[in-house]
Amino acid sequence: MNSLSETYFAEAKKYIPGGVNSPVRAFSSVGLNPVYIDRGEGSRLFDVDGNEYIDYVGSWGPLILGHADKRIQETIQKTIARGTSFGANTEIEVRFARLISEIYPSMERIRMVNSGTEATMSAVRLARGYTGRDKIIKFEGCYHGHGDSFLIKAGSGVLTLGLPGSPGITRGTAADTLIAEYNNLDSVKELLLANKDEIAAVIIEPVMGNAGLILPQEGFLKGLRELTETENTLLIFDEVITGFRLALGGAQQVYGIRPDLTCLGKIIGGGFPVGAFGGARRIMEHLAPEGPVYQAGTLAGNPVAMQAGYRTVQILRDENPYPALEEKGQALERGFKENQSKLGVSFAQNRAGSMFCRFFTGRNVEFYRDAMSADTKLFSRYFAQMLTRGIYMAPSQFETGFVSAAHSLQDIKITIAADYDSLKAVI
Repeated sequence: MNSLSETYFAEAKKYIPGGVNSPVRAFSSVGLNPVYIDRGEGSRLFDVDGNEYIDYVGSWGPLILGHADKRIQETIQKTIARGTSFGANTEIEVRFARLISEIYPSMERIRMVNSGTEATMSAVRLARGYTGRDKIIKFEGCYHGHGDSFLIKAGSGVLTLGLPGSPGITRGTAADTLIAEYNNLDSVKELLLANKDEIAAVIIEPVMGNAGLILPQEGFLKGLRELTETENTLLIFDEVITGFRLALGGAQQVYGIRPDLTCLGKIIGGGFPVGAFGGARRIMEHLAPEGPVYQAGTLAGNPVAMQAGYRTVQILRDENPYPALEEKGQALERGFKENQSKLGVSFAQNRAGSMFCRFFTGRNVEFYRDAMSADTKLFSRYFAQMLTRGIYMAPSQFETGFVSAAHSLQDIKITIAADYDSLKAVI
């Protein structure tokens, strides 16, 4: 007898490409049919068949306070009662932009958009318009959304599904996108020298979160900042994942780097579609209507998303959950490592605050090529085992897990126990 999830998926494939509205949701890389979710509460998800899971996806990162936080729900309900969209200016846009700017001093001016992809696309267009240069440098395995410039050796779903980029990307776009190696400053230096005065921007996830989790080596981001300043090239931090996640002030606070432009998303929407990009005033004033670089969006600054995001950031600022998130992240990492030791195996474990990833490889993962050595078939078997034990993780070796403020230490203990049994079953 088919489950409701299987029934819904079969029906979805009749009307939606692949049956999903975002490729990784298909579960195809782990050889399973997707789970259909009915509701979320705190650290838990409940599917349409009545199964309960401890969730470490968190809508791919935004839900740092957990599912259906009552404070956010109350804010949303009050906002919706006054209208859902006006296509006009609202006061909350001003308040939220001011709050973000106070927390991220590098973002002197901010433009709200509807997604992280919009933020990165717009930031690159602005960088090109500001510098008068065409080329950009990105890093192999970094994913910045599905904009044409970014689907060259990208991470996330492109990597998960084994796609070599994407058809539909023009040769001209590909030629203007140069690829460097994350954690390799020399690879950046070579590109900058070989394309003197042609590089508009270097865009990077300061902590790579879309090829699994890969941390910057000591001095890498500082060196990148120095190189771009020397070459009059803009440095763009894609903090769609790390923003308000690694710390209140994101990776730029943790590593002490001030980028020229910053892209945000996920957490600043409080569970709604949202994005933002911003930077130094001298750069942002090139954006229409002040300047000639055009960018627009009917639903940009949507009052529901703005209120939900503003309330979320308020809570993060006032309650400071980051020490507790670090404690839970440490406990999960420690438990996973102890399980590996008990079972006599050694896999790479990377963690940054409440972000974590186990790579099924015996190599330390410091470079993209290290991540590519992971045994994806072993991960698929492990994922299935964890799912049957009520632990919901991203259905891909090349994604990052997220701990939320709603996770309890008991949740962590349950997860560690499930991890031991799952590892034992597949090794």
